[in-house]
Amino acid sequence: MAKRFQKIYITGGAGYVGAVLVPKLLEQGYDVSVIDLMIYGEDVLPDHPNLTKIKGDIRDAALLQQTIPGHDAVIHLACISNDPSFDLNPELGKSINLDAFEPMVKIAKEGGVKRFIYASSSSVYGIKDEPNVTEDMELIPLTDYSKFKMMCEEILQEYQSEDFTTITIRPSTVCGYSPRQRLDLVVNILTNLAIHKGEITVFGGTQLRPNLHIADMVNLYQLLLELPDEQVAGKIYNAGYENHSVAELAQIVQKVIGPQVKIKTTPTDDLRSYHVSSQKIKEEIGFEATHT
Repeated sequence: MAKRFQKIYITGGAGYVGAVLVPKLLEQGYDVSVIDLMIYGEDVLPDHPNLTKIKGDIRDAALLQQTIPGHDAVIHLACISNDPSFDLNPELGKSINLDAFEPMVKIAKEGGVKRFIYASSSSVYGIKDEPNVTEDMELIPLTDYSKFKMMCEEILQEYQSEDFTTITIRPSTVCGYSPRQRLDLVVNILTNLAIHKGEITVFGGTQLRPNLHIADMVNLYQLLLELPDEQVAGKIYNAGYENHSVAELAQIVQKVIGPQVKIKTTPTDDLRSYHVSSQKIKEEIGFEATHT
């Protein structure tokens, strides 16, 4: 039976999240097109009769115009994905993370796409003193990476209409294994250190840092393709599993890898601690992280 949104266009689909999301959607019977520069290789995505791989740049508006129309939904993952990478070439980062965004949204809407799902970031909140950070709080991004995420959210909201449903997700730091692995994410960093060095260094340790397993992230994107327009149109949601301090995360990794792993605690001036609330997404669409 054909789904309401059968043809899905994913930007950055050969990246960390995309490499898990694409096979899941194919398994569920979707037709998937992926646009990605494939700078880490094309082998992270499976060959599949319902998968179209487009080796290209999201800044190429002509290519987007050629490839987006005819799809039912867009999931926009592509970006320079952390502050250190962004800082290496801020002009490049801006061109990808901000300048390419509105032309893509416009092409999608004019091309008949019915749903646009944007991967923002919980970093748009900046540093908060409040113990529970909710979607209605003021956004005070601290870096260009976060600022451009916020600006793209605002742009997308302007395009929300009855025939073009927009959804923004502010995920916590994603963790877990992907065929296109990242080792710059806190849980993945701790696990990598435990396996290869036998020692985890924890800076501070009492800080709460929100995380979300990649399997939960992927399940959420699939859910957002299935829900009716009236339930999700124009919505912005936090998504995370937020119950662990950095020290607790280190202890969990130690428990999994083995007691031979040493944990060393070092003082730090970075005592930022925040608990991103995922209550709204649970109450409104029933999503709750299950991978702990």
